[in-house]
Amino acid sequence: MRPLAPPLVPLLLLAVGCGGGGDAVREPAAVAPAVAEVPARGPVRAFSYETLDGRELSTASLAGRFSVIGFVATYDMASQAEARFLAGLFRDHTPRINAALLVLEASENRPLIEAFVATLKLPYPVALADAPTIAGEGPFAGLHHVPSVVILDPEGREAFRHVGLITQEALEEVLRRLEREGARRGR
Repeated sequence: MRPLAPPLVPLLLLAVGCGGGGDAVREPAAVAPAVAEVPARGPVRAFSYETLDGRELSTASLAGRFSVIGFVATYDMASQAEARFLAGLFRDHTPRINAALLVLEASENRPLIEAFVATLKLPYPVALADAPTIAGEGPFAGLHHVPSVVILDPEGREAFRHVGLITQEALEEVLRRLEREGARRGR
């Protein structure tokens, strides 16, 4: 498989607009097409993955802020769009929030993943998922579809989950709502 070429990136918006999603497996959202909130925040999601630059993407490294984690695959055009939407969110809202990408591919795809990150010029941490996470098990049980997004609250509990492509604007709306709810609770 060849690395993504920069001239292909502008075609991304055309492909997304035409319903291009590559080989992504999609499920309907639980609540509405743009929003699928996890009903109860429940326990802290304990996880630790190594980023491409050798750092740690973990519950501890993201603590203290709302954290938006995208789940993607390099072969999926909609995942490319999601990675770009997260880059805009990160650019516009750091240091208020964290953003990160978790690639649901085996470690032998690392050269392709590095090309994906370099081509899209992603400014946030990118990590490779472990085998249980890729299989939809582990700390994000049931989530093995690309693209998908999870938002963790400042304590590391899952506050939002969306399967399928979600825009930067929609994520900003969800974050505002979660922040308002947190302020009402006294956090």
